[in-house]
Amino acid sequence: MESGSGILGIVITFVIILLASAIRVLREYERGVVFRLGRLIGSKGPGLILLIPIVDRMVKVSLRTIVLDVPPQDVITRDNVSVKVSAVVYFRVLEAEKSIVEVENYLFATSQLSQTTLRSILGQSELDELLSEREKINKQLQEIIDAQTEPWGIKVSLVEVKHIDLPQEMQRAMAKQAEAERERRAKVIAAEGEFQASRKLADAAIVLSENSAALQLRYLQTLALVAAENNSTTLFPIPIDLFKPFIEMAKKSGS
Repeated sequence: MESGSGILGIVITFVIILLASAIRVLREYERGVVFRLGRLIGSKGPGLILLIPIVDRMVKVSLRTIVLDVPPQDVITRDNVSVKVSAVVYFRVLEAEKSIVEVENYLFATSQLSQTTLRSILGQSELDELLSEREKINKQLQEIIDAQTEPWGIKVSLVEVKHIDLPQEMQRAMAKQAEAERERRAKVIAAEGEFQASRKLADAAIVLSENSAALQLRYLQTLALVAAENNSTTLFPIPIDLFKPFIEMAKKSGS
C-alpha cells in the first residue's frame, strides 16, 4: 500500500508539472509566438492559452510602445563640424511572429539601426540645418528607420533628436555671430527711424514754407513749451527778414 501511494503521489506531481507547463496566461498587451517541434504555428493571446507539454515552446512578445534611448553619437556634419547627437525612438511590435522569426533580437537590431541611421542622415546636413530644421530631420529619420524595420513587424512612430552637443569653440563663434547680428539689426532700425524722421521734417518744412502764419504759430508754441518749464530765460524768435535793411545799409556804407 505504501508503494502504491508513493507512485500515486509521483503521478500527481508529474500531472501538476505538465499542467503548469501547458497553461499560460497572457496580459492584454502580450502575445505568445508558439513553435511546435520547431515550426511556427502562429501567435496566441491575450488570456488563457494551452500548450502541448514538451512539444510546444512559446515566446512572449510585448505590443506596447517601446521608448528606445539612442546614446550620443559622434557626427561630422556636411560643413565639417564635429558634434555629439543623441535621440529617442518610439516604436512598437505590430506582428509578433515577424519580430521573432525575421530577426534574432529586434530590440538590439532596432537600436543599432537607429544609431547608424542617425549618423548617416545628420552627416548629410549642415550645422545650421541641425539647429533650425529639427522637425524635418526627425521626420526623415522616422521614415527611413520605419521602412527598414517594417520586414521585422515593427512600426516606428516617432524619432526625436534630443540633444546636440557643440564644441566650446563653436559655441563661442555662434555667440559672436548672434551678437553681431543683433548689432546689425539695431543699426538698421536706427537708420530707418532717422530716415522716417527726416521725411516727416521735410514734409513739415514744406507746410511751414507755404504759410508764414503757420511758422509764427510754431514759434508761439515753442515759447509756451519753454515757459512751462519754469525757466527764467525767455526767447523771442525774430525773423531774419527784419535784419535785411540793416545788413544792406552796412554793405553800402562799407563800399
